[in-house]
Amino acid sequence: MKTITIQPVSRIEGHAKVTIQLDDAGNVADTHVNVIELRGFERFAIGRPVEELPRIMTRICGVCPWSHHLASSKACDAVYGVKPPPAGVKLRRLCNSTAYCEEHILHFYFLSGPDFVMGPDADPAVRNIVGIVQKHSDIARRVVKARHTAAHMLEIIGAKSIHPDVSVPGGFQKPLTEAERSELKPMGRSLLDFAIFSMRFAKENVFPQYLDTVKSFANLSTGFLGTVTPDGAYDVYDGNFRLMQADSSFVDFPAENYTDHISEHVEPWSYLKFPYIKSKPFSMDLDNPSGIYRTNTLARINVCDRMPTPLAQAELEEFRQSFGRPAQLTLLYHWARLIELLYSAEHLNQLLDDPEICDGNTRVACTPRAARGVGSVEAPRGTLIHDYAADKDGVVTDCNLIVGTTHNNAAINMSVKRAAKDLIKAGEYHQGTLNRVEMAIRAYDPCLSCATHQLDGRIAVKLTILDADGRIRDVLSNA
Repeated sequence: MKTITIQPVSRIEGHAKVTIQLDDAGNVADTHVNVIELRGFERFAIGRPVEELPRIMTRICGVCPWSHHLASSKACDAVYGVKPPPAGVKLRRLCNSTAYCEEHILHFYFLSGPDFVMGPDADPAVRNIVGIVQKHSDIARRVVKARHTAAHMLEIIGAKSIHPDVSVPGGFQKPLTEAERSELKPMGRSLLDFAIFSMRFAKENVFPQYLDTVKSFANLSTGFLGTVTPDGAYDVYDGNFRLMQADSSFVDFPAENYTDHISEHVEPWSYLKFPYIKSKPFSMDLDNPSGIYRTNTLARINVCDRMPTPLAQAELEEFRQSFGRPAQLTLLYHWARLIELLYSAEHLNQLLDDPEICDGNTRVACTPRAARGVGSVEAPRGTLIHDYAADKDGVVTDCNLIVGTTHNNAAINMSVKRAAKDLIKAGEYHQGTLNRVEMAIRAYDPCLSCATHQLDGRIAVKLTILDADGRIRDVLSNA
């Protein structure tokens, strides 16, 4: 049996490798996406005052700190039993939508874009953002400017764009001034112009030439999880969870009831947990999967009944005419990502046009109590859950985190296996083949730094010993 190892997986957040095992005929027998980093935040939180967690949890990841910041703040609200004032909520939403713009621009243009703009078989030396800059310098300048604009907006609203501390239990600690709102408005309009351009550019120059690939590449049939308002509209800050099955049936439930519907499975070869639908047995069988669901952009587009902004709603209608509901094609995550970019830009402009966002009443007082609190937001990479328990002094006694990439862990492994099985036959492959296997991972825009938290007192370690010719001489493991 031969093993192919892809290490590191490129153009993702975090560190991973892919292990592909070939049988004696050179066909794929099995694959694993091995996540080779570990965070221990579920343990770090215990013994801390719960009010500190919104500042601590942003350190899980520098790419999506706002998602952890806001989910943690909402969990603290629930522990304290308080409801932030409307202006505090609107400022949180404004930061969330602005961060979404920054995140989705990063992934579409910097991480996944080179596969489509330069081509999956292009020389790795140019299959990256540098290659895009050389091929489309005018677009590259617009991309950099748009990301800088979003980051600058976050600095104005929350003082910091990375590792923020402005959202606190009970609300938002920095009211927005009218002068700041006036400064932000033209920036918000420029982000909306860029989102409109991105959708048009992709539909005219990217998606059409890869439509056949989209229909055949790394596809699965799974359920989906996302957040919706009580009337079923798309929402990324607040609402009920909607768990949709592959046949489009669904159940809605409050975030704090997630343990009634979701269980977590563990495999010895990964530090990531494998959440699954509790009412079904867990199985990653490609031909007969069970309990598997997906989160992130495509999931949110599937579970919502409508988009609450006009341009995004028009794009959703066109998307569903072409691909149905729920859409299952894995590479459609990229298309859904641009619909979300458009919504986020529309939404942040709506918020900036709302004079209430400058109300100085942005937070309420909090008093420690013994309680459990669950806070959730839709992070760019999927449904993010922060679940805290505190004692009467407000000190954390228990903490559980499930992040978007963790929800997608099983699906990522299955998509990689499907891609490898379809692409590698009789032991034949080349660098473009292996890049296509990586594309199955990049579709989900995983953030592995966010996803690896479990620390049970014993870290599983696997040590592979190679000789000078690269042959495996021994494997040592405590798993």
